[in-house]
Amino acid sequence: MVATSPQSHLHPHHEPLPTEYQTTDQGRAAAQAYHSKESPSSSSSATTMPPSSKLTLTSTVPILNSAHAMPRLGFGIYRSDPSVCVASCLTALRAGYRHIDSAQFYRNESEMGEAVRQSGIPRSEVFLTTKILSAGGSVEKSYQKCLESVKAIDPSENGYVDLFLIHSPNSGARNRKEMWQALERMVEEGKARSIGVSNFGIGHIEEMKEYAKIWPPQVNQIELHPWNQQREIVDYCNAHKIIIQAYCPLVRNMKAHDETLVSIAKKHDKTTGQVLIRYCLQKGWVPLPKSDTPSRIEANADVYGFELDEEDMKALDGLDQGEKGAIVQAVTNS
Repeated sequence: MVATSPQSHLHPHHEPLPTEYQTTDQGRAAAQAYHSKESPSSSSSATTMPPSSKLTLTSTVPILNSAHAMPRLGFGIYRSDPSVCVASCLTALRAGYRHIDSAQFYRNESEMGEAVRQSGIPRSEVFLTTKILSAGGSVEKSYQKCLESVKAIDPSENGYVDLFLIHSPNSGARNRKEMWQALERMVEEGKARSIGVSNFGIGHIEEMKEYAKIWPPQVNQIELHPWNQQREIVDYCNAHKIIIQAYCPLVRNMKAHDETLVSIAKKHDKTTGQVLIRYCLQKGWVPLPKSDTPSRIEANADVYGFELDEEDMKALDGLDQGEKGAIVQAVTNS
């Protein structure tokens, strides 16, 4: 087995781990070269993320070809019933989250928007995402479906969403093209600031070159956690500066009793959920933990007072089961 640097699958905007934490000659050389720079001005601050030890709840990641940035921690509201969704989002906003992820399929877009209005936080300070799942039958009809989402979320005259994604590639090439062209129009008309995809594999993204005016997609939201690390698509997205969002980072609590995870949580006196979120952050991913329990919502944001060391990260990396570890969907890369 060839030894690899512990940050081999980190987002390229991350600084390398310090030399003393490297395990290969190549890694040590790269770290020494990076950390011995005479001046930070040699790299653009607009495209550099802080090292994991400096991450905070207000940390953001720059979005490719955009003047905007995305908060590094998001709040997921998948299957958050409308009857509790507003309260859950308000709890999250009070806890410091400034990034909420919804979708047409979730049927709680309007509740997400209502929570922001009730919070009193300026709309410009909260990053809101939604997704289109199915094409309308023409670019115009898909565009209208997307406009309806924006009106539900932000009904103001100049309403917009920060990020609009294609929810899935599963409806076929023709529908993927239709939905992407609708999203491009959303950007052109100021209704979406950034656009991207979800559950897309390498082939799906490469296919877009044939018709996309905006390429690469600015985001790919995929299932990611230690048991399903999807390294091939992660490496591809990193190489193209596509932000990687991690859904199901908590594995829906199905791995809460895993011995390795529990051991690391005890070591740091943290919950298993906090360890999993911290793992995502240190990988350079944007995790989207979901909960409707106020105490858990708050705990899931309390992940900045500790750092997983090289041993922890290697142990969690070693849990990967490939696509068998997915609980929703591993991407298809063909």
